[in-house]
Amino acid sequence: MAVSTFVKNFTHGSLLLSDGTGTPVTLTVDCMNGDFSISGLAKILRETAKYESRGLLKSVAHTTRTYPSGSFSAMMTAFTEAIAPGTLADFVLNQAAYSANVSTLGASAQVYAIDLVVTIEGTDFGDAADHTFTLSDCRCTIDFAEGDPNQFTLNFEVLGAVTNGLIAAES
Repeated sequence: MAVSTFVKNFTHGSLLLSDGTGTPVTLTVDCMNGDFSISGLAKILRETAKYESRGLLKSVAHTTRTYPSGSFSAMMTAFTEAIAPGTLADFVLNQAAYSANVSTLGASAQVYAIDLVVTIEGTDFGDAADHTFTLSDCRCTIDFAEGDPNQFTLNFEVLGAVTNGLIAAES
């Protein structure tokens, strides 16, 4: 597949949240501000240790697992909604319309985690496919700020794999 020659920007992306039920419950995030970011990506999600002898580097080895993290913001439309579709806050906090959602870490997991699927449009610009990657098992927190407009900021830590085109490394 040829490399795309069309530069993508903040208007070309979309984000889907997904829980861990057999047929996942999903939410496409509306009113995103186009500021999705992730950091800490590497071919292998591990720290590296450098071993020296008398000031000279002798070898480098992978050690402890690392956890990429990121955030995005979206304009606030409502805090909560008892019936589907619920709100972004409801999905992240596993409440109201999404109180029956299941963690992607398993039904009995102590930590509620979700998958984030990021898609950047490509086919509309002559690319062979859209550009998609999945962040598995994300532990999320959400912040609220008043302003013009009011907005939510979702912060996440990737506890699982990063796959589908961004990196496909051991987790």
